[in-house]
Amino acid sequence: MDFGLVLQTDPPASRVVELMRRAERNGFRYGWTFDSAVLWQEPFVIYSQILAQTEHLTVGPMVTNPSTRTWEVTASTFATLNDMFGNRTVCGIGRGDSAVRVAGRKPNTLARISEAMKVIRALASGQEADLGGGTVVKFPWVEPGAHLPVWMAAYGPKALKMAGEEADGFILQLADLYLTEYMVKAVRDAAAAAGRDPAEVTVCVAAPAYVTADDSPEALAHAREQCRWFGGMVGNHVADLVARYGEQSDAVPTALTDYIKARQGYDYAHHGRAGNPDTAFVPDEIVDRFCLIGPVEKHIEKLTALRELGVDQFAVYDMHDAQEAVIDAYGREVIPVVNFR
Repeated sequence: MDFGLVLQTDPPASRVVELMRRAERNGFRYGWTFDSAVLWQEPFVIYSQILAQTEHLTVGPMVTNPSTRTWEVTASTFATLNDMFGNRTVCGIGRGDSAVRVAGRKPNTLARISEAMKVIRALASGQEADLGGGTVVKFPWVEPGAHLPVWMAAYGPKALKMAGEEADGFILQLADLYLTEYMVKAVRDAAAAAGRDPAEVTVCVAAPAYVTADDSPEALAHAREQCRWFGGMVGNHVADLVARYGEQSDAVPTALTDYIKARQGYDYAHHGRAGNPDTAFVPDEIVDRFCLIGPVEKHIEKLTALRELGVDQFAVYDMHDAQEAVIDAYGREVIPVVNFR
């Protein structure tokens, strides 16, 4: 199993770079960031520094979207980084949450994501692509061998189907075992139905991880408060699904939707941050299900279960008060055990 680190690009950028360097030293192979131009600093500028100061780390957004940047600009940015540093980027993409809503736009349609994935992947790999209206372009400077994998974030049935049919990878932003099994199966079934080898679709589960010294009530309570924000972030996407399919629908598991019934709104000023006041509705049960919390042994147990469900990468959301400690604990006690069992 690969491991990734997910950060917001809060200033100073030098700290983001240093945490990514620390992650690589501890055995992490991927470095991910949020991509939300109003809330945080520009990630692609910071990727250049991360790539320059690491040797093997692959970097990318978790996730970008098709509307805040034109597709040829996105592709050109990835292709330039790959030309400079040797195919060490991955394009995580989704409908858009904070990046579009803060700017007063709506999340993108799946049709738009489908078109964008094809264009971005093709252009960044040195192929021709139609930008619309018959305008076909190709980057003349992209060298042979250039390659950009595109991984799609998804929760709903149509998005899961599309990820299986079209994406190089599937990003699931929660670590609940039941939901992971359910959604990985949906993606792989869709891949097989489309004539693809399901194993070709990389599966990445992303969630907060908080390592405690013990499993005392006090330690677990603190960890939950540091990670409760994640249920609120996921809840934004779940609310869209409920609006589309209803509270009780065979199309979406109630294990995903039930917990947002007490949700009363969301202020993106606190997005992705510990202590977010808009996530009080998230119960402890959801924090425990969606995240990895507790002593090292609990992390190893859950990660082993995720790997057995077909997860290829676990990406650690590291937005809490123990960033360095979690990176080091994973490097010292978790990654070596999970990968040598």
